[in-house]
Amino acid sequence: MHFVIMGCGRVGSTLAHSLEAQGHDVAVIDQDESAFRRLGASFEGRRINGVGFDRDIQLEAGIESAHAFAAVSSGDNSNILAARVARETFGVDNVVARIYDPGRAEIYQRLGIPTVATVKWTSDQMIRRLLPAGAAPTYRDPSGEVLLADIPVHPGWVGRRVDEVATAGGVRLAYLTRLGHGLVPDATTLMQDGDVLQFTLVESDLRRAEAALAATPHHD
Repeated sequence: MHFVIMGCGRVGSTLAHSLEAQGHDVAVIDQDESAFRRLGASFEGRRINGVGFDRDIQLEAGIESAHAFAAVSSGDNSNILAARVARETFGVDNVVARIYDPGRAEIYQRLGIPTVATVKWTSDQMIRRLLPAGAAPTYRDPSGEVLLADIPVHPGWVGRRVDEVATAGGVRLAYLTRLGHGLVPDATTLMQDGDVLQFTLVESDLRRAEAALAATPHHD
């Protein structure tokens, strides 16, 4: 498959090498010709010097035959413009844009452009390592409002059904990790010592859910 990447920074060059290593054809666009040095001599794909949201530049990169387009330059506006050209002008279905301003994510999502809000994602990953004992978001939707979070659960829940745990926290249980393996629970799944539970919830409910699940469970 053919992929077009706009931006040859650390993310773009790494993405290009990863896709090429998997046997795909890759074209990289960047308006700074010196940026292509990050690709190294081993890169066999195309290097296109120009503005990534320019239609002629995208055509030169082979956008008409592209399976996907990734806009990962350092400019939010440029990334969105380029992604929209790829989607709306050339009909590329698989398009993603990197942004630094998470406040724009919901707007872009409404335009049909999936986004990766790097600042918020990086912040969440840092929190996971700095506060291992607290609730740790493992995924945040583009609007920044819905989370998939690892919320610590009081040991008193061991032996109880995991759906009871979710009900007590006012959250939905997505899956759990047990002894290093993922498990999608059903109504009969009992919580075991060492289980890591991943819940889906809106961010405004996170602290309330964390407090509820940290408390000793009520016994029937």
